[in-house]
Amino acid sequence: MSQRNNSGTGSFLSLLRWILSPLAGLYWVLTAFRNHLFDIEYKKSLEFTPFIISVGNLSVGGTGKSPMIEYLAEMLGRHYSLAILSRGYRRKTSGVRLAGPADNADTLGDEPYQFYRKFGRKGEKQQKIVVAVGEERALAIPEILHQHPEVQLILLDDAFQHRQVKADLQLLLTTYQRPFFHDRILPLGLLRESRKGASRADMVVVTKCPEKVEAHMNTSRQKAQRYAGDKVPVYFSGIRYGKALSAFEGENPMPEPVLLISGLANADLFDAYARQQFKVTDHIRWGDHHRYTESDAGKVAESMASTGAKAVLTTEKDMVKLMSEAWRKMPLFYLPICVTFIEHEAEFQQFIINRIRSSEKV
Repeated sequence: MSQRNNSGTGSFLSLLRWILSPLAGLYWVLTAFRNHLFDIEYKKSLEFTPFIISVGNLSVGGTGKSPMIEYLAEMLGRHYSLAILSRGYRRKTSGVRLAGPADNADTLGDEPYQFYRKFGRKGEKQQKIVVAVGEERALAIPEILHQHPEVQLILLDDAFQHRQVKADLQLLLTTYQRPFFHDRILPLGLLRESRKGASRADMVVVTKCPEKVEAHMNTSRQKAQRYAGDKVPVYFSGIRYGKALSAFEGENPMPEPVLLISGLANADLFDAYARQQFKVTDHIRWGDHHRYTESDAGKVAESMASTGAKAVLTTEKDMVKLMSEAWRKMPLFYLPICVTFIEHEAEFQQFIINRIRSSEKV
């Protein structure tokens, strides 16, 4: 019985790939033609005075761009006047917007608002960093410079395919679980463009690596460099979770057991870590960039009552969208995360510093 089921599943997948292959071919042609127009400079990439670092990927879904942006902001914000520019995905506003005290996840988008909460206000340890959103980065950058002419360096969030702006340094991220060199173009896979797009990268970072990854690093490096180029450095990073923090400066430490909630492209790492560290009753999962409602809060409250959970635990990305009164009525905690390198972190940082210094822009 099991063999017949497996055979049937395999036949269905083969049929599905055959049906979708023309769409994937058409998508490949369109993206390749667009890239060709930029390569031959028929379409122009605009260059700006600040040094621009683009952090992006070849695939759809979460590859750890936000933690990497935060890592770079921490690293560079102490030495340069810095701005972070995001598209502002799924925000309720449009056009160019520079973050301010009146903003929230609805006006900026969840990740840009997270950046603003962490870096956009002057603190004791971190200088103020400008945070802005704009669908067209080529229009947003002049507005940033108009209001903040002191900006020396701009971090572009999720802009590997946004070629209207010429980046001085391209960081390409790909996950260990689904690296671009094993993936296929949409809709057969999750790639936004061909694997050959990696040739535009100045460095590749394999993200979300497990602790014991050393045995596979050389093979993964060689496969990535097959598309990016032999001289393009490949680094390996993981994610480190911090202490569970109260979202509303309420009770501390977090009581257990906990109910997990998340709205991520892939919540498996969050789920696995939380279950290792805490007593977990259940995990309510929503789609990536989910907009939480009062109805969702009611569902969570009901689940807490039925499972005996004493607190709700979520991600930092989700937490910034849970600021309404409906959520303030419950003990809500979140897990902050940061990037940790498996090896050669100092080399990674020095590579970036050397490129900035050699550019003569800063």
